[in-house]
Amino acid sequence: MKATVNQSSAPERLLRIREVVDRTGRSRSMVYDDVKAGRFPAPIRIGLRAIAWRQGDIDRWIETRPSAR
Repeated sequence: MKATVNQSSAPERLLRIREVVDRTGRSRSMVYDDVKAGRFPAPIRIGLRAIAWRQGDIDRWIETRPSAR
């Protein structure tokens, strides 16, 4: 019997600010400004002084951007 992986039970990957900047092409300050203005997904707190973004939120944000021509 072949085992299947249930993707919904797999934990979602969390991205720190450097990876968010690399993936989106936005500067660190632009990311934070857009979060504050509601134009970018909000991060989640992962520690007392640490935040991260859900990969799925960033992927969906990227998909909504007009493609470069």
